[in-house]
Amino acid sequence: MAFHTWWLFVVTVFFISGSPGPNMLHVMTRSVQLGLGRTLYAMAGCFLAVVSLLSASALGLTALLSALPGAFTVLRVLGAGYLLWLGYKAWTARVEAVEAEAARAAPTITNGQIFRTAFGVGISNPKALLFAAAFLPQFIDASRPELPQFGIMVLTFGITEISWFFIYALGGRSIARALTRPSLQTLFNRVTGGIFVAFGIGMLASRS
Repeated sequence: MAFHTWWLFVVTVFFISGSPGPNMLHVMTRSVQLGLGRTLYAMAGCFLAVVSLLSASALGLTALLSALPGAFTVLRVLGAGYLLWLGYKAWTARVEAVEAEAARAAPTITNGQIFRTAFGVGISNPKALLFAAAFLPQFIDASRPELPQFGIMVLTFGITEISWFFIYALGGRSIARALTRPSLQTLFNRVTGGIFVAFGIGMLASRS
């Protein structure tokens, strides 16, 4: 892969990764709820999911699933169901004073649960496989070995994605400082829950 091609890839990925989506929303929400330190586990879960989907697409999983009738439909429905469940959980979350809520939440959710939930958010969108299958090959130099080029692109995408995670997490901490009243916390939970539900409905409505 030529340097100018890689640089074009970096710029494109920077804007794609920075756009709001389930991963970024989840990281920001965890930062509001748990603080930046424990949000690192959510970042790790989303990061592993993104890298796994990109790697699977590069290794041919997209072509395999495309050959199986209904495979993407099943994955799409399961992924949408997971996002709808997250939206319901956020919408119905109990709200207390900020200090009490932080003390209550800390022991009831483990770092492993934070990681697994985040991984579920990141892995639940099968359209990411289709996106990778259509997007990554555009930057491949056919005159050079493909696998190392895919490796460079997956690594670049992963680093860019996790950089945006930090930006959204820091934004979440700024929001958390403003959520000093239960009414504002309730509003935040309802907004984020509604957005997750919208993502889920959008995934169900998608046919491609």
